[in-house]
Amino acid sequence: MAKEYSRTQRIAEQMQRDLAKLIQLEIKDPRIGMVTISFVKVARDLGYAEVYFTVMPFGEQSEDDAVNAASEVLKDAAGYLRTELAHNMQLRTVPKLRFHFDASVDRGRRLHSLIEQTVRESKKSAAQKDDTDSE
Repeated sequence: MAKEYSRTQRIAEQMQRDLAKLIQLEIKDPRIGMVTISFVKVARDLGYAEVYFTVMPFGEQSEDDAVNAASEVLKDAAGYLRTELAHNMQLRTVPKLRFHFDASVDRGRRLHSLIEQTVRESKKSAAQKDDTDSE
């Protein structure tokens, strides 16, 4: 019988919490903005961890600029973050960190706005149809 909650899942969740704190408190680069770690997937052999993040642009920065800047900063800080994780976690080897922008949140936001727009348009057309039917 397989375990419901594997060791790699527990490690991934701990890494997600620790990375969120480290990025918020330790990374002082002004280009990074507001970064959220949305998901961490750790390989079974603990060789690497895929870290998915979202970023909120600040000031007059476009979303693409914010994503590129955050990706660059996180890629440059990966070694430092891995070292800090090694101090906090009780692991023999800490996985290498690979950072990826999580576009699923943005896709969800776009889909939500499209659905709301469609609902508004259908209500509007239904109201117009009722007005023409009553005449």
